[in-house]
Amino acid sequence: MSPQALPVWIEAIVAALLLCSAVLVLAAAWGMVQLQSFFQRMHPPALVFVGASWCVTLASIVYFSALAEGPQLHVWLIIILLSITVPITTVLLARAALFRGRQGGDAAMPPALQPQGAQASREDPPAQTSSRK
Repeated sequence: MSPQALPVWIEAIVAALLLCSAVLVLAAAWGMVQLQSFFQRMHPPALVFVGASWCVTLASIVYFSALAEGPQLHVWLIIILLSITVPITTVLLARAALFRGRQGGDAAMPPALQPQGAQASREDPPAQTSSRK
């Protein structure tokens, strides 16, 4: 592909989106430094990184659509996969940290959730009822 001169307004949009992405990544990095615990650090930077990824994806779509003089939407696959996998990864990391904290005897960790019926069944065994009449 030979280099083509793009209109200045398209280059300005792409540059603005990439700068916005850089600012969001710096904000996420600053948040990682400032927040104390793992659980505080987990959620906000994940959201900010996804926002930065959206900015880069939109910049790619604008740039390559302008180069090809038509819509280039295959880049959407990247952001769709990121938007699906980041929350799943965040939940798995949180569950692993809770498990490790509980195994280590950390008093700050909340207890594991019990079903409502499980608490009563431990205290009082259910009365045996006959199935015959």
